[in-house]
Amino acid sequence: MSARGASSGRRLVITGIVQGVGMRPFVHRTALACGVSGRVRNDSRGVVIEAFGADAALDAFWERLQRDRPAPARYDEVRVDEIPFEDVQGFAIVESERVPGDLRVSIPADLATCDDCLRELRDPADRRYRYPFTNCTNCGPRFTIAAGVPYDRPLTTMAAFTLCADCAREYRDPSDRRFHAEPNACPRCGPTLSLVAPGDGEVVATGDAALRTAARALADGRIVAVKGIGGFHLACDATSSAAVRALRTRKRRDAKPLAVMVPDLAAAEQLAELSAAEVELLVCPERPIVLARRRASTAIAREVAPDTELLGLMLPYSPLHYLLLGDAGRPLVMTSGNLSEEPIAFRNAEALERLGGIADLFLVHDREIEARADDSVARVIRSKPLVMRRSRGWVPRGTRVRRRFARPVLACGAHLKNTFCIGLGDTAHLGPHIGDLDNLETLESLEWNVARMERFLGVRPEVLAHDLHPGYMSTRYALDRAARDGIPAIAVQHHHAHAAAAMGEHGLEGPALAFAWDGTGAGDDGTAWGSELLLASYERYERLATFRPIPLAGSDRAIREPWRIALAVLDDAFAGAAPVDALALFGAVDPGSVRVVRQMIAGRVNA
Repeated sequence: MSARGASSGRRLVITGIVQGVGMRPFVHRTALACGVSGRVRNDSRGVVIEAFGADAALDAFWERLQRDRPAPARYDEVRVDEIPFEDVQGFAIVESERVPGDLRVSIPADLATCDDCLRELRDPADRRYRYPFTNCTNCGPRFTIAAGVPYDRPLTTMAAFTLCADCAREYRDPSDRRFHAEPNACPRCGPTLSLVAPGDGEVVATGDAALRTAARALADGRIVAVKGIGGFHLACDATSSAAVRALRTRKRRDAKPLAVMVPDLAAAEQLAELSAAEVELLVCPERPIVLARRRASTAIAREVAPDTELLGLMLPYSPLHYLLLGDAGRPLVMTSGNLSEEPIAFRNAEALERLGGIADLFLVHDREIEARADDSVARVIRSKPLVMRRSRGWVPRGTRVRRRFARPVLACGAHLKNTFCIGLGDTAHLGPHIGDLDNLETLESLEWNVARMERFLGVRPEVLAHDLHPGYMSTRYALDRAARDGIPAIAVQHHHAHAAAAMGEHGLEGPALAFAWDGTGAGDDGTAWGSELLLASYERYERLATFRPIPLAGSDRAIREPWRIALAVLDDAFAGAAPVDALALFGAVDPGSVRVVRQMIAGRVNA
């Protein structure tokens, strides 16, 4: 935009992360500060601004929109059109509208507590002092409390709470940062905390006393189930070996690393060697668990991550977390509230039932979670962030793709670490992390989340994509649904799917050489494939090379117990007569198990 002297009008259409992040109040304040009149509204594309005024004022307005935008906002595309000048007074926030045929998810992602709310939380003179549900348009729960579209308070779990006069005034004031903050609340009108005992759920304490009592219990080495934004965490003192061992035993999680929450960046830097990119990832509004190299000597119990030099760190992302960390005065393990292989618990009664044998106390509240969402996990590789588990903070933001989807497609994901995706128009809408589809509860979570995303998008898939493996629960779900709904289901080879996804992520048209070292995937020849060299395009692939096949002793069990594969490799390499020092690698494995597996490899017993 360049100054031209005369008054004029401009329409700006901004797409990206621009809804549910305080964008409209920000535009409103900026327009008034620049002497610009007009209006702003949301639509299914993003934010639409129609601005009128002197050219210099419009230029300044656009410059500030770019420079000072809310921290969670991201501009993907901006279209600027000249429109006829209108002599309107003031600047208005008008009703949202949907553009026919241009569907987008209008539910924003959950965002970490902003600095303004954090200052209120810590100010004894503020009416929200130590209120664990403080939020505004820049932060707080969104996707996890939304029951439908559009994203308005009556269609969230906050509908159960009637705004008090002060909160209602903030909610209606376009100049206030809580203008249309759907979870807006205060101690007078909002959710409340309770600390309850396992078993019969007897209330131990309420309000601030519940929080302080829970913090003392954690400092004393007890395990507390904490209801957060997307579900329950199991928390304990991360510096106590005894507490961590007790958590591992009760949760049935022998060695897999546990995430640690610390109160601030300074505390994180005491525990891990953080690069600038890792710091940026830790403090971003999405607040993932960040895998970073632990320092040689820290107060963190070795049992937290016994077999790796990486430590999974995260900063608080809700007022409740900030208060709990501050009161406990130490780093806390914050791991998913579930037993091994189960989905995370997210409702109070469910948590008491499923986690009663793990937690000594339950810190709960009466703001319902509509949909569970695990913490996201990320790591920095070669100075760039890599999201390894995409869930809270990122879902349901769509990912733009270069090739448009000709028809709505539902990709049902794999069996392990399942995540589904709905392809619509030029956007891939990934669902939250579901987990391993090893039980009925996790499969039901997949089905429920798919239906919810379809409802938010206003779409029914016309094509189903599933893994080639016939035994995957995601494959069975796809085939059953295809038969029920009368739509085609397309099988996709596991490693080709990874290759195509990497090509799409990096904008490669192909064909490309793809090295897929991803463990087991069903091959189109009926065998289990492992490490593959593929010549891949989006539509097809050619398998150029692979390791020679070996017996998979115990079938899928060998994937979870890799020593079985190692033994098969040794027997293959030495024609069944591996030297003693090589077999010594399996000294920690029961000798009887080794004999049985060798018989499987030799074909003398069934796998």
